[in-house]
Amino acid sequence: MNISSHCSFELPAWVEPFLVDWQQPLSSLDLRMQLAIALSKESVQQKTGGPFGAVVVNEETGELVSVGINLVTTAGLSIAHAEMVALSLAQLSMGQWNLSHSGPLQLVTSCEPCAMCFGALPWSGIKSLVCGARKEDAEEAGFDEGDKPEQWVASLQNRDIEVERGVLRSQAASVLAHYRDTGGPIYNASHGHDKD
Repeated sequence: MNISSHCSFELPAWVEPFLVDWQQPLSSLDLRMQLAIALSKESVQQKTGGPFGAVVVNEETGELVSVGINLVTTAGLSIAHAEMVALSLAQLSMGQWNLSHSGPLQLVTSCEPCAMCFGALPWSGIKSLVCGARKEDAEEAGFDEGDKPEQWVASLQNRDIEVERGVLRSQAASVLAHYRDTGGPIYNASHGHDKD
């Protein structure tokens, strides 16, 4: 029996030089979302993963803590969604699993979290969540977003995580549509079947 004892993922080589051109600090929600969307778009162009991007920033200062792109197809890991990657890299950078000890951190994601990413948010320690595209936009592109509570926003707010939805939604949704229209692989497709 061959059991793996190691699991990891890393951002592709283009990410670090890509970030050099971005204004720091990320002083507004629009600027933060523009970066998340730009990461999703560049990942599609570079063919390094699915059409989703995320960033973790200090809510007050706008300092960039980490970024994530969807690495499901390249890493071969179903958990490697942009939000999970960004949160994991933030936790590694801060040296702790609870990001609430690192100041008020905000997760900005190009699309609302799927069921898995939604489930991870309360334990991550983030103080706020900012979303671009909606669940409907991802599902229209063919992705299965899973089952979330109907009142998922209120659920997070009850845990003191503020939620802002629809920031630059049309720009974020256009990346999803482009990915679908150009034949990007739709892993975890609606109805449970992968499409290539």
